[in-house]
Amino acid sequence: MRRLAVLLFLGVAWLAAQPGLTPLDEAGYRKLLASHKGRILLVDFWATWCEPCLAELPQLVQLEKKLRGGFKLVTISADDPEQEADAAKFLRKSGVPLPAYIKRAADDEKFITSVDLKWSGALPALFLYDRQGRKVRSLVGETEMAVLEAAIGKLQ
Repeated sequence: MRRLAVLLFLGVAWLAAQPGLTPLDEAGYRKLLASHKGRILLVDFWATWCEPCLAELPQLVQLEKKLRGGFKLVTISADDPEQEADAAKFLRKSGVPLPAYIKRAADDEKFITSVDLKWSGALPALFLYDRQGRKVRSLVGETEMAVLEAAIGKLQ
């Protein structure tokens, strides 16, 4: 019984020590983009309540593993604060590389238009940036991996 209690305690401690999602606002998003110059960057906006997002995210992780090198996937959850723990749990379960982010903007509309003037905030949403940090493609809604891989291939 004592051994079980120790294992349970260690398990809870391990879960508590797992990194959470890093809050991100408009300024943080610009810094994030700037920090990835020199690499092809795919930014994925998703949420736990978005079924297509949950289906797409593991495929994006596999695509990143396949392409490696100068390509980086960054995930940004659009979940509310109450769903942050669920979002972090899903990311861990799906093997999404860290760090991972969660949108925490004072003004959602301002944040959304800072990412893309034509984006309504609909999910899933993918934004592809070239090595110079220029947005070259916006993909809103469900995206076929072959289409995405071809778009990334043109940048390599």
